[in-house]
Amino acid sequence: MAKRKRLSPAMLTSDVPAMTPEVKSARPPIADVANDAATTHALIELSDKISTARQEGRWIEKIPLDAIKSDYLVRDRVDADLAEMQALKDSLRANGQQTAIEVVPYGPETFGLISGWRRLAALRELYLDGGIGTVHAIVRRPDDAAASYLAMVEENEIRAGLSFYERGRIVTKAVDSGAYASDKEALSALFHAVPRAKRSKIGSFVRVVRALDDTLQFPTALSEHRGLALAQALATDAGFAGRLRAALETKQPQSANAEQAITTAVIKGAVAKATPPAQKPVTLPSGLAYVVQANGKITLSGAVLNDVAFQNRLIQTLKSMK
Repeated sequence: MAKRKRLSPAMLTSDVPAMTPEVKSARPPIADVANDAATTHALIELSDKISTARQEGRWIEKIPLDAIKSDYLVRDRVDADLAEMQALKDSLRANGQQTAIEVVPYGPETFGLISGWRRLAALRELYLDGGIGTVHAIVRRPDDAAASYLAMVEENEIRAGLSFYERGRIVTKAVDSGAYASDKEALSALFHAVPRAKRSKIGSFVRVVRALDDTLQFPTALSEHRGLALAQALATDAGFAGRLRAALETKQPQSANAEQAITTAVIKGAVAKATPPAQKPVTLPSGLAYVVQANGKITLSGAVLNDVAFQNRLIQTLKSMK
């Protein structure tokens, strides 16, 4: 008799191990890979753009006020007008900083100021009154000190009304710091973009700065005309600087007007000293009169000069002389 296979009892549904259904993504895996690659590429591209902007000086950063050395360069601005500084502070308080300053890396987390001294000074004063402790700045990387001075001068030529004295002073300070070999080289490099006539005037003020920077108390009040007269007196009279120093030390002027009055008086004295006394004309029998001046110039006068025939004889005589 054949044996029958015994059937196992049916398994209850609860006895079947729970199976997690497989969920298939509607998007193929390659799409995720492509998306990640695109994101990575975009981030790399953005990073490169930021790096390039920083290198080219187009990236504005927030930098703590106390991380900036304002005396990194000798400033071309000698002093700041109090009314102008107050107006700048009022503008910054009402509208915030609209224009970034320019700095150069100086050390670990430290920067040297190239341009924007007035803005930095105003922001520091506002910070003491409860303002924020940062400044918007463009970090530049000039190749050397000469490039830093050039950047400062060019920015201030556009934005700030510097006096001729301040322009002349920055030429001397750039040379004294070793950025340039001579005043002439510094003048040509720093003010290459200004008209030749203006550059020549700045050169005259360089002479004034060299001779009197430690003597004048109100140098920025010098007008263009008075500064050029000072430069001329210094160039033609070896003792002028000493006399002017003595006069200023004796009278101790307490205002720009008082200092200018003393300066003008000494200049007039130098001009009078340099002017030779008038010579009396010598009259010849022909009616021709002449005066020989100290510089060798001979001046002719007399009614006989109106005679054409006499003029011709005089000219022929002069031509025959050897």
